[in-house]
Amino acid sequence: MKMKWMSFLVVFLLVLSFGCNKISKDLRIKPWTENPWYWEYKGEPVMLLGASSDDNLFQWPNEILIPHLDSMKTVGANYVRNTMSDRQDKGFELYPFLKLESGKYDLNEWNDKYWQRFDTFLKETQKRDIVVQIEVWDRFDYSRSNWPPHPFNPKNNINYSIEQSRLDSVYPDHPGANKQAFFYTTPKQQNNRVLLNYQLKVVDKMLSYALNYNHVLYCMDNETSAEEEWAVFWAEHILGKAKELGKEICVTEMWDNWDLKSEHHKRTFDHPERYAFCDVSQNNQQKGQVHWDNFQWVKSYILSNPRPLNTVKTYGADGGRHGTTKDGLERWWRHVLGGAASARFHRPPSGLGLSELSMNSVKVAREIENTVKFWQLQPANNLLSERGENEAYLAAQPGKNYVLFFTDGGDVNLDLSEFEKTFSLQWFDVRKGNLLSEERISGGNLVQLKAPGDLEWVAVISGN
Repeated sequence: MKMKWMSFLVVFLLVLSFGCNKISKDLRIKPWTENPWYWEYKGEPVMLLGASSDDNLFQWPNEILIPHLDSMKTVGANYVRNTMSDRQDKGFELYPFLKLESGKYDLNEWNDKYWQRFDTFLKETQKRDIVVQIEVWDRFDYSRSNWPPHPFNPKNNINYSIEQSRLDSVYPDHPGANKQAFFYTTPKQQNNRVLLNYQLKVVDKMLSYALNYNHVLYCMDNETSAEEEWAVFWAEHILGKAKELGKEICVTEMWDNWDLKSEHHKRTFDHPERYAFCDVSQNNQQKGQVHWDNFQWVKSYILSNPRPLNTVKTYGADGGRHGTTKDGLERWWRHVLGGAASARFHRPPSGLGLSELSMNSVKVAREIENTVKFWQLQPANNLLSERGENEAYLAAQPGKNYVLFFTDGGDVNLDLSEFEKTFSLQWFDVRKGNLLSEERISGGNLVQLKAPGDLEWVAVISGN
């Protein structure tokens, strides 16, 4: 009898274990099975919206990190970018390697505080259901003024020389020139095993933390101009490490080319078997109608293999180098209504970061979700007439819900001729983040919609 009970207990525990593993896998961030243009997390569809004030929040000490994450959570932001960057921008950033008394680094020994910060960041974002998109390599860390003090620079470590590593001690050019030998190490490039072994070491250390969490997405680089072989190597290595642990994760690459129709981006678009999502953030270097049209071109191009299209950084802030505050707000809203799976405001000075304006956009978007989810909508500018270029953009669930974004006041006609019923009309002030007015309108014809003022407005028309 005792043996029978023991056998039953073993079988029960195996079944329970199998069930828990299945549940854990289902909880991860992944393309939504019912609509793979969007994400699913913890078994539910989710729209990823973000606004944060740095690229590498994991470097922030807890006393400023925690309030930042709490402010995001308060307004409904649930998405952050995290480059594994260690350049010394604010004075508190750490390198991952141990610094010796000699002043040089040992690439075989870790700086534990760096990795503790990383793990704390992952824990705190997980607590708040904030999805993290990691960028494994940031080319700006390895060139110009950031390269001379870096531990990977052969003059700063005890592990290899210039001759052994094939690295120069200076790289004065913009990293877009792609002259840094650091990005040519993989077997199908220059097969630089001396340096590659240390690159693998730091990536595997990062994965030893990140793969313990289900809320992490992986992008190989920040706006890279590297060869395709570089991206393929790291994508397959990271996917392989996850597979060894029985985990499924999603990886992508972010190409620097501002034109989404370029051959560079097809390196990602054409390989759904490797890249479960695409990051098209560099579309945010475009403006106006071209910005919208190029994004819609991508949706058409990958229609046979739809995947989430992420925009982890939205450029545009007065005083920055990549457009004005108005550009930033327009770009963010065009992507949200155009069918992006994620939209995040870039950090200052090139973006609005976590600011009053960015938070108000997130608040308005979350208010809209009380009426209609963005994944229920489709781009529908064809239902507008008397529309000027870049005047207004529409996403619709015809007959039920319509969301209309005005870039700078104006008026358009919305075709409701097929639906003879009453609709509610709400006007949201994007910059103030509030509902201005609500009224009833009648369908069955063309309805003129005039923004209540200048600048950016969102109208929500609902017939539910």
